[in-house]
Amino acid sequence: MKRFEAGAAVVRRDVHRSGRVWSEHALRVLSDTDEALVAACAPGAQVRWPVLYAKARTEGDRAVRTGAFDALAAGEWELMPEAWQKTEMLLWKPPAVWFSVNAFFTAAGLRNWYVNFEHPARRTGDGFDTFDLAVDLVIDPELTTLTWKDEDEYAHVRRLGIITDAEHRAVELARAQALALVEDRAGPFAQADRWGAWRWDPAWPPPRLPAAGETRDRVRDR
Repeated sequence: MKRFEAGAAVVRRDVHRSGRVWSEHALRVLSDTDEALVAACAPGAQVRWPVLYAKARTEGDRAVRTGAFDALAAGEWELMPEAWQKTEMLLWKPPAVWFSVNAFFTAAGLRNWYVNFEHPARRTGDGFDTFDLAVDLVIDPELTTLTWKDEDEYAHVRRLGIITDAEHRAVELARAQALALVEDRAGPFAQADRWGAWRWDPAWPPPRLPAAGETRDRVRDR
């Protein structure tokens, strides 16, 4: 398996089963081991999102987010360049697991932990491909309060067929695995204090996506 050097810029891509890219997010590698790829970003990191999804983030309009999922189901979306804003993010992505663990930081410090349910990573030459599966688990900094997020959107994308029955079964198993990680203080939660004290190195420039000529909106035929 390809390993990435600490400090390298990599790309996290959400790739639909059709092979089309749904989003791209530039990250900087902190470490890459058998346990997990650990990467991070800060405000200014380059991203590309569907136009409707970007609009929903800007306006905070859930109806627009729903429209973005409808466009995904119809295969009718276009990507637009954006920059990551407001938070620093730390990502822990183990191999062969249907989620990643993320930590979000503001100027005040760790805001929350966030388990993002998604496909296992498929390593690429410049990062990894996955696909977001809508539902998330939000955890307070002290690991005492756990809240499921976007269950309504998860139900919607299930109805649209974006998430298959097989993927749904994988998510159900992954939910239990994620809860066990928190309860057992395993994975990144085994060193929660150390991860919670992490901050972006100001000497690092925000990570950038590959040059336009190197980025493809279709990465493979499925």
